[in-house]
Amino acid sequence: MSRTPALLVRGADLAGGGAGDVLVVDGTIRAVGTDAAADAPEGVQRLDADGLVLLPGLVDLHTHLREPGREDAETIETGSQAAAVGGFTAVLAMANTTPVTDSAEVAETVLDLGRRAGYVDVHPVGAVTKGLAGQELAELGLMARSRARVRVFSDDGRCVDDARLMRRALEYVKGFGGVVSQHAQDPRLADGTACCHEGELSGRLGLPGWPAVAEETVVARDVMLARHTGSRVHVAHVSTAGSVEVLRWAKAQGIAVTAEVTPHHLMLTEDELAGYDPTFKVNPPLRPAEDTRALREALADGTIDAVATDHAPHVRQDKEHAFADAAFGMLGLETALPVVSTVMVAEGRMTWADVARTMSATPARIAGLTDQGRGLTPGAPANLTLVDPTRSHTVDRALSRSLSRNNPWHGRRLTGAVHLTMLRGQVTAREGLVWGATS
Repeated sequence: MSRTPALLVRGADLAGGGAGDVLVVDGTIRAVGTDAAADAPEGVQRLDADGLVLLPGLVDLHTHLREPGREDAETIETGSQAAAVGGFTAVLAMANTTPVTDSAEVAETVLDLGRRAGYVDVHPVGAVTKGLAGQELAELGLMARSRARVRVFSDDGRCVDDARLMRRALEYVKGFGGVVSQHAQDPRLADGTACCHEGELSGRLGLPGWPAVAEETVVARDVMLARHTGSRVHVAHVSTAGSVEVLRWAKAQGIAVTAEVTPHHLMLTEDELAGYDPTFKVNPPLRPAEDTRALREALADGTIDAVATDHAPHVRQDKEHAFADAAFGMLGLETALPVVSTVMVAEGRMTWADVARTMSATPARIAGLTDQGRGLTPGAPANLTLVDPTRSHTVDRALSRSLSRNNPWHGRRLTGAVHLTMLRGQVTAREGLVWGATS
């Protein structure tokens, strides 16, 4: 689908700031507010957005697109389509591919596949260590200097548990403004078999426990390493109240730490595991209700900076096992905005301006994406998400654009839905349907 030459969005709530018009011309926001209609060229397309909320395009710091290597579970094209339907205009693709994204060559391959698909901007995340093995630093500098301009590095799925190696990584990325995103899981406290929050439920179900302290000790260590090096550390998928306490303390000290929370950790609790449904097996695991409450409060007050999906598609044969043997992970790109709308906005914990901050502006800043998350201002690229805040819908996993179906929201009723997504002036998705890709 070719780019819309000019579009006038009429009467939308501009990121919670009140109703107004936005004029898009040649992929850029030309005018905002009362001047927009006056500046519209002859023949401009008009979109009546009364009752809808217009946000800067959403940015996901944490997406697993599986390509290269596991194209049976997801491809960059199908994952990009799911992202567009979910209101995203940029995603960061994690490094645990096959081969691992630990070199400039693989990073550029991911970048090129994303550009070829064209539904969202796909930015590769580089591995911290070669092969995610935790033994030797990957080619951080070469990835940073490549066409992919990698700025976020993570061994996600595995923790960089060697403190000396983590220190070296932080020192290295500081030179080019990079950030290390840590999967906080001390393997001596929670090994690869751990799959259920350690507590009464794990004991009753007979599942290997994943204690909160296994996350919290790594978060505490890494914020101290960030203070020592003067570098930036980002904590992926925060899941415990204790981690929130550490983050709150670290920010009060002026330490350069940021953090993300997933939609599933905001809404779901360990109680979902009572039926042994492997759809709900995720790393870190779903936690007790008191942790969920702490995460919601921390996102609302800014202690947690961003929402990130940790979208993790799996084919059926990897999920349909006994709970302890099934793969970790669940889908999230298409449902992230509705979940946040339901649990944070509809219940009065956040405004739509807060959603723009935590799902667009701040993630873009953390990742160093200068053309994303820039707000609804003249001159900014027209990366936009239009939301129907009152639309209630029941999630149907059969309708997902993802190749996989491990969807924890199937059958749940959520409030808030993405109406339209636009990437640099082109509509990429509308009301759950993919519209086209950029050239």
